Amino acid sequence: MIKRLFTILLAWLILSQTSFAYWIWTPESKKWTNPKYAPKESPQEQFNFAKTYYEAKDYTAAYNEFKKLIKYYVDAVEAPEAQYYMGLCLEEMVKYYEAYQAYQKIIDKYPFSTRMDDVLQREYIVAQKLLDYKKNVVGIDFTGENAAIEIFKKIVENAPYGKYAAASQYKVGLTLKAKGNFKEATDEFQKVVDNYVDSEWAEPAKFQIALCAAKSSLDASYDQTLTKEARDKFNEFVKAHPDAELSGQAQERIDELKGKEAESNYKIGLFYEKQKAIDSAKIYYNYVMKNFPNSEWAEKASAKLIALEKGHR
Repeated sequence: MIKRLFTILLAWLILSQTSFAYWIWTPESKKWTNPKYAPKESPQEQFNFAKTYYEAKDYTAAYNEFKKLIKYYVDAVEAPEAQYYMGLCLEEMVKYYEAYQAYQKIIDKYPFSTRMDDVLQREYIVAQKLLDYKKNVVGIDFTGENAAIEIFKKIVENAPYGKYAAASQYKVGLTLKAKGNFKEATDEFQKVVDNYVDSEWAEPAKFQIALCAAKSSLDASYDQTLTKEARDKFNEFVKAHPDAELSGQAQERIDELKGKEAESNYKIGLFYEKQKAIDSAKIYYNYVMKNFPNSEWAEKASAKLIALEKGHR
């Protein structure tokens, strides 16, 4: 029994020595500290130490060491650079939204950092990546599209006339259009036209405004106001940019919208014909023949008029 107690006591002493070997009593702070979790003696040393992990592609360890610098040396000149590398680490770890948050902290906390242009570029790249990525962030469901819109808008807010502002504003509209929010998308594209008139994105934005109008008209079976509006916008675009590459696509859209308008008016004629309102039906059939003579609906309208004439003889 005594031998067994001795063995247990010896094991406890060995384990205790092993455990306490990592902890040091500091008289100044009157606390036990573990060198493993303590920062290096200067922010420069801490930064260099963290960067060795980054260069070794151990991004988790690098992130933790850069974060340690921010925690213990918040006002050091190395702090914004450490914050930037935290964002890079998070990108490599495929934590794109968290990477954006890390980058944004540089703008919010260190507005005079020399990394500002780099930060805006990384935010733009992260937003692009998020368009194809979905993730739950802090218990909230951020779809890639919603997070990307948030970031693109923030880039414009951060630097309204910066290098990435016009492109980001355009991408807000493009992402909303992809989500089917055509009215909101139109408003965002209009901001490109109004605020960045000389940018390379102004012309495509005008084209996208016309596309949004065309998309909005798809649900209008009889009321062709939206279809005509879309056609007018495409016509305006072609007139203003006759030599633009997009003008060819715009002309194709105009032809599609003409076909849609012709179909809609033909169907209105059918509706009146079924209601025995023959005179009203003829008005619409004639309208199709006069305004869309080269369409398939003109041929159908002509056949309907001939049949109606025969039926009234």
